[in-house]
Amino acid sequence: MKKTLIKYIPEEAIPLVEYLIIEHKINLKIVSERQTKHGDFRRLPNGHMQITVNNNLNPYQFLLTLVHEIAHHVTYQKFGRVQPHGKEWKTVFQHLMLPFLQPEIYPKNILPYLANYLKNPKASTDADVNLSLALRGGKSEDGKNFIFEIPNGSVFQFKETLYKRGNKRRTRYECLNLENKRVYLFNQNAEVKLVVSK
Repeated sequence: MKKTLIKYIPEEAIPLVEYLIIEHKINLKIVSERQTKHGDFRRLPNGHMQITVNNNLNPYQFLLTLVHEIAHHVTYQKFGRVQPHGKEWKTVFQHLMLPFLQPEIYPKNILPYLANYLKNPKASTDADVNLSLALRGGKSEDGKNFIFEIPNGSVFQFKETLYKRGNKRRTRYECLNLENKRVYLFNQNAEVKLVVSK
């Protein structure tokens, strides 16, 4: 277990994670990147529970995603079927994350954003722009930009489709799909490939 985990999470977190995996009989599977999610918890047809986490996450994202999914598992064990990211899950997730909120595990530039996020955790960490940026070290993937970095009116590519960046609403950007002419809302930390600058 330790040999596998050391590739994916901060070393200081390994004993805590091993405890959670053994205590809750977690079946963990590390999988290739999925575009739509970082991790997943599900009940398999044979009745067993399985957690999957993407293998492309950095150690801080991986750890947070893993604990997020373990919280789903524990919530299911304790309460049965409840709202996926409802009050039961939030309480369990907050409780499970507490031991990890230390500078030996999460760097000081991430901790304040993580603590703030955990006051009322959302379904996706990407919904919290400040935390998402801190977890990524403020850098987008090579050859990409965060949508907030590109000029208004720029054309960009996202998942093989071209869009034109529009105005910012409260927390998201209106972007015109150039194929179907519909407007879609993008998280401000969405990573896109700039095609044409205005």
